[in-house]
Amino acid sequence: MIIHRYDENVLSEAFGIDMSDVEGLGTGAGWGRVVPGAASDSHQHDETEMFVIVAGHGEIVVDGRPHPVEPGTVVVFDPFESHVLRNTGDGDLVFLTQYWRDSRRALESAGNAERKNFGERPVFVFSTPPTPNGDLHLGHLSGPYLGADVFVRARRMQGTNAWHLTGSDDYQSYVVAAARADGRGPAETAAHYSAEIAATLALMDIRPDQYTVTDADPAYREGLRDFFSRVVADGTVKVTDSDALFDADSGQYLYEVDVKGRCPSCGSGTGGNICEECGEPNVVTDLVDPVSAGSTRPPRRGTAARWTLPLHEFADETAAHHRLGRVPARLRELAARLFARPSLDIPVSHPSAWGVPPAETDVDGQVIWVWPEMSYGFLHGIQELGRRLGEDWRAARPEQDWKIVHFFGYDNSFYHAVLYPALYRLAFPEWTPDIDYHVNEFYLLEGAKFSTSRRHAIWGKEILNPDTVDAVRYFLSSTRPEGSRTDFRRAAYEATLNDTLIGSWQGWLNDLGSRVGERHDGLAPDAGTWTPEQSAFLARLGTRLAAATGALAPDGFSLSQAAAELDGIVADTLRFSRQEELLARDAGWHSEARTALALELAAARLLAHAAAPVMPRFAARLADALGLPEPSAWPDTVALVTPGSKITLTDAVFFRPTDARAEAEADARAQAAEAADGSRVVRQWLAATVRDLLQLSGTELTGDADLVGVGLSSLQAVTLQYRILEEFDVDLTLDELLGSTSLDDLARTVEGRVGSPSPAGIAAEGDR
Repeated sequence: MIIHRYDENVLSEAFGIDMSDVEGLGTGAGWGRVVPGAASDSHQHDETEMFVIVAGHGEIVVDGRPHPVEPGTVVVFDPFESHVLRNTGDGDLVFLTQYWRDSRRALESAGNAERKNFGERPVFVFSTPPTPNGDLHLGHLSGPYLGADVFVRARRMQGTNAWHLTGSDDYQSYVVAAARADGRGPAETAAHYSAEIAATLALMDIRPDQYTVTDADPAYREGLRDFFSRVVADGTVKVTDSDALFDADSGQYLYEVDVKGRCPSCGSGTGGNICEECGEPNVVTDLVDPVSAGSTRPPRRGTAARWTLPLHEFADETAAHHRLGRVPARLRELAARLFARPSLDIPVSHPSAWGVPPAETDVDGQVIWVWPEMSYGFLHGIQELGRRLGEDWRAARPEQDWKIVHFFGYDNSFYHAVLYPALYRLAFPEWTPDIDYHVNEFYLLEGAKFSTSRRHAIWGKEILNPDTVDAVRYFLSSTRPEGSRTDFRRAAYEATLNDTLIGSWQGWLNDLGSRVGERHDGLAPDAGTWTPEQSAFLARLGTRLAAATGALAPDGFSLSQAAAELDGIVADTLRFSRQEELLARDAGWHSEARTALALELAAARLLAHAAAPVMPRFAARLADALGLPEPSAWPDTVALVTPGSKITLTDAVFFRPTDARAEAEADARAQAAEAADGSRVVRQWLAATVRDLLQLSGTELTGDADLVGVGLSSLQAVTLQYRILEEFDVDLTLDELLGSTSLDDLARTVEGRVGSPSPAGIAAEGDR
């Protein structure tokens, strides 16, 4: 016999509460105590665990859903269910726990789609609001926007109340830079590109449920001011005088787009405030060799009073937040790097005329920095969505059952995963936001970064139309940069379209339709006698369904894996079909041949349903050709097409080839034309830039002009180096700049590195 009594004197800290062990029960066991007002740390593990409440009152929060508990309550947690025990009473909450490993139960729980689909909770899925300083190209579309769209479609097919929210991030400093380049005001520029972005998303079959245009929303500014007042209310965020950089000529305060240099952490070239390479923030004054966008002289160092957040004080809160939801190791590693610093003081307001000033009057001429502003923008989007749906969701009163899911590029990781949780903690101390994060890396074009300034981009409107949208969605899914940088190559896209989608998928489906028409008058046959190979193929389709379900599930979401499983369904079926066709016309095996065709139709049905989140138009057309309604629910099994259904696959066109030869000829002509005047274009830009640097107004620089001879100094060469990098995405050394014997030599060097430059491009794109 074993007798063990609760003894508060032997308790010690574990999981954020007080615990002690109970030995000899054959399983892990212990007593636990949660004092009034406290809660255990959120955690999950592979063991099955049981709580027996013996004293006190509180609530257990399982996967974000609260349940009341009192003496006599028994709770059993499946493996991997995140759980928190919170004391809501006046006395100690005491419980006995037992936990044990059950590998079969753990495996079932890990793959349980129902458990991971958030139940009845509202799910708000955000793609990072794009900066309205230009339209969207494939680099943008491949990341947050396609990811969020497919995620929401998959959740809805599995019965979840999920919505896609985004909008335009109007108050970015990059909008001001684009407005200067366009000769318009910031508001006009933001409104123009916001509309263009929305139109491009629609061409991609991405239609968010809430699209917030921040500068046009009448309630947005006051809501933002209220949020900022909540953030600064307890005095943690306060106005401080600290170092800042100013343009040496104009005296303009420098941040973000107006200053460049090298990252103080990784040494990469970067703009002000964030490094796209390592993801770490900078405060501009710590940039190495900073260069102002508006002056040839080194920036002047001074001081500025700004609202400042001591982010280093939130290390523990950030770690606790990262244990609650889906937070990739890439983001947790970034947080660990940042909180290893002795201090991390982040200004959350900046001197600017474009943006929303705080309600507080502690400092004049400042606006709330657009990145902290975005943390409110997400809550405002939920409020506006609720207003249209008749739901009482309020930005000033976030609710505990909200599930928030963010899709963004790695360059935005600091803001989403580190800065925003701290701001939410300050604004709403009683709210524990439950947020999942999905991050993508850079998507390259032909091996190099997308660049508007040298026309190294494929814009959404260039490639998207009703005939191409599903092929583009499939290719971007299959090559999406989820764990590392990947590449869009036109030849690879054409090969995927022609060989995979047309040659393999459409070829199989058309042939299947012909065989059903020839042998069964175009009606789906019923299965007859089954062979072992056929039952094995059915099991294989079930494995593909399970894999596709996992690839689109919240925890393991991967568009590249989902695309691979779709192609795997077709590849498996083609192998099966080739084997079965050997006896398809043998009368002695007629019954088995019917089964084989019925199984191919079942594979086509599975393909239609599994493809629906990724390729909605294709899925709807395929379902229609199988005599089925448009797929709206995720399948829980592999099902045969109802016998007697009319099959119209024979002449169905799901994908159309591009006129590759015509496109190739047009590209060749364009490249030849650009090559013919490439050096001239570059030389003209260089001549104008050097005249500006050396203040040689009215002086014409010929192609044989010696740069050093006309007075280019080492310091001015540094400025020219950064301007070339910004304009043409070409990183020259100082030796190359100062060693060029003439302007023509330098133009040829630059032109040879970029292929087809165009200095008339849009200003810096900003973070999307």
